[in-house]
This record gives sequence, C-alpha cells and structure tokens, in this order.
Amino acid sequence: MRLTVKKISLLLALGFFISLLTSPSLRAFAEEKYKELQIFAKVLNLIQKYYVVEVDPKKLIDGGIKGMLAELDPHTNYLPPDIYKEFKDETSGEFGGIGIEIGVQDEALTIVSPIEDAPAFKAGIKAGDKITSINGESTKGWSLVEAAQKMKGKDGEVIHIGIMRKGFVKSKTFDIRRGRVRLKSVKVVDLGDGYTYVRITSFIESTYADFEKFIQTKIKTQGLPKGLVIDLRNNPGGLFDQAVKLSDLFLSSGTIVTTRGRNHKEEEVTVAKKEGTLENFPIIIVVNEYTASASEIFSGAMQDNGRALILGQKTFGKGSVQSVIDLGDGSGLKMTIARYYTPSGHEIQADGIKPDLLVDDVDTDAFEKAIKKKTVRREADMKNHLENSNKPKVNTAETGMPNSKKELLRDFQIAQAYNYLRASKVFHKINETGAPSIKQ
Repeated sequence: MRLTVKKISLLLALGFFISLLTSPSLRAFAEEKYKELQIFAKVLNLIQKYYVVEVDPKKLIDGGIKGMLAELDPHTNYLPPDIYKEFKDETSGEFGGIGIEIGVQDEALTIVSPIEDAPAFKAGIKAGDKITSINGESTKGWSLVEAAQKMKGKDGEVIHIGIMRKGFVKSKTFDIRRGRVRLKSVKVVDLGDGYTYVRITSFIESTYADFEKFIQTKIKTQGLPKGLVIDLRNNPGGLFDQAVKLSDLFLSSGTIVTTRGRNHKEEEVTVAKKEGTLENFPIIIVVNEYTASASEIFSGAMQDNGRALILGQKTFGKGSVQSVIDLGDGSGLKMTIARYYTPSGHEIQADGIKPDLLVDDVDTDAFEKAIKKKTVRREADMKNHLENSNKPKVNTAETGMPNSKKELLRDFQIAQAYNYLRASKVFHKINETGAPSIKQ
C-alpha cells in the first residue's frame, strides 16, 4: 500500500496526541515536539508535490531517520532489513562478507580489525587502515551503515576497497572476493612447561563455551595451567555477556563492570560469583590500540580486580553500550543507551584501558635482528671438555620447540608477555621464602 503525505503526517502525530492525554508536563512537551514534526511533514509534502521527479515516501522517511541519527554518536545506526539480518548473523559465528570490523576515527572509516583467515585478512587488510573508497566511490562523510550497504553482494563477487595506510604515498586499491566468514573465536598454542597462549579474536556466542572447553580439558589432562597469555590485540569486542562470563570464570568476587545510562543515579552493577572460579595461576593479557568494547570490559575487570597483568598499548576506548531494537518491519535500531565503567570507576569511553606494562609493538624482522647474538665459544664448546657430572642427558628430539611456539615467540609483545609470565613464578617463590640475604 502506497503511503500518502496525509497518512504519514497522521501516523507521525498520533503518538504525540496520545501523550497529550496523560499529564500536563507531557502535554507541554508533546505540543512543542509536534510543532517540529509539523515542519518535517510540511517539507515532506512540498517534496511530494513539487520536486522535479517523483520520490518514494519510504525513501524520504528512511533518509530522515538516517539524518536524525547522524547527529548522534557513530555507534547509533538505523539498520535496514538486509543489514539488520547480517548484523544478527555476525554474532552466530558464520556469515557472508569480507570479514572486517569498521569504526569511525578522525571522521574517516577505519578498519578496527580484519577477521583472521577471512577474505580481507588474506588480501592484506590491516587494523588501522583508512577506507578511502568502495568500488570507486569516495567514502567521505559515510556512516558505518552506508559503508556496510556498499560492501554488500553475493558470495564470490569482488569488492574494490581503497585503503590509505601509514607509509602509503597515496591510496591503494585492494580487490577482495566476498565469501563465507567462519569465526573461530578461541585459538590455543601450548607454550610448554604448563604455560599456554590463548588468542581471542572476538566475543561471539561460542566464545565462553569454547574457552571453558579448552581450559577444562587442560585441567583434566595436565592440571591447572602454570600461566596463561591471553591475546586480545585487534579484538573489536562483540557480545557483552560473553565478556562478563569469561571475567566471572577467573574472578571469585568483586565487580566486573558497571553500566550507567542517562540517569547516573540508576546503574547496573555486574558482580562475579565464586562458584566455578579458576584461581591460583598468573595471567597476562596482551592488548593494543585496536582492542575494543567487550575486550576492554574483560581487560578492565581483570586489571582492577588484580587478577591479571595488562601488557601492550593503550586500548581503543569504545566504552558505550548499544541496545538493538527490532522495529517490526525487518529493520532495527542500534542505539547507544549507556556507558561502561571498570570496577575502579574508570570510564572506558574515549580513554581506553592503560596497560600495567607499556610495551610497543616491534616489527618481527627488526626484533629478530636485534636479538641475534655473536657466536661465543664457551667451555662446553671446547674439544674433550669435561661434562658436568650433575647435568642429566637430554633427548633433543623430545625437547625441540614446536614450530607454532617458535613462530609465536617471534612476536615481540607475546615474547615479552611469556617472559614476564615465567618470571612471575620466580618472584612468587621469593615472596614465599624471602629473598636471599647478601653478606658484606
């Protein structure tokens, strides 16, 4: 059924007329707002009557909604039916696309994180890249939803993404073929001697279950880990409840996160429960400037409760809460309704989480070059040297470092986290027994 201008004006006004019957304060508010809606209806009427070509009223109303939301923060968006469906699919673990999380930084569309092993990642897209064009169209002034709509298409179709990156003289076009993106949220590498590296790529519906399955299997077969390195670098966040559940797994008590809306007197405090808590082993969480949202909630909870040491670079600072409202016609409204606060009361929004140990990222080749050592002949290298009588014979075939671990420790920040993790065991022993005295 085609909507007429009169019908649209009537529908827009109806809700406000209902509120006129409730209270004097609401009546005054409604009367003021209805005057503004009358202007909107007049403009709509003039376009319908006199614009040079006929325009679909729905298109105009959708444009009006988008314009209204453009006055708000970049995370508040109108989601047309096709985009809303994709949005719901993304948290389930599999969806069609090129596999990127985008945000707005310095008024430019920015890659917060390419999803590992997805088409964009394989094409060479990196966190921090600025999207200058999509299929030849400039992205200047685009919203996140507009960018998502322009990147829509069928599996197998090629999308041309213009990228500006630090070090580029001019924008470079990346050709990316759409495909099925399968999210594997939790990835594990055994570091040996009871230590484990865990990478969490994003917080989706299966994150907590996958992590708990890994940790319970490890406990059954090897006992409690001696320590964990949890890598949250380039993790754009995701589902709030998954970050809370993971925090609760390691915390026996205390606040996990506080959310406050427009009325600061009303706040929601999420508290950890003792049941099922995993304690008594150190954790180091590695973050960077693209660690965002749910990742910052988890990091802040672990840091403020003294359960983990945070290493790396200051995080992204996305500390707002979005609620997704189904509008009934297949579309949705993603609206910012509150802000996140860490247990100590620190507001994450536009500030982020500051690491306990600030460790900048270092290019892998530069790192390897820096740690190369000169070949030095020691006693053990001399011909016919005496063997150490207390040194056990070693089966080198069994102690060779796994390739995955070797590859992992080429990463400067991870190598530092691993070293600090092992050192924590030494310091723990010193705290228990007391540091040895020095005779003078």
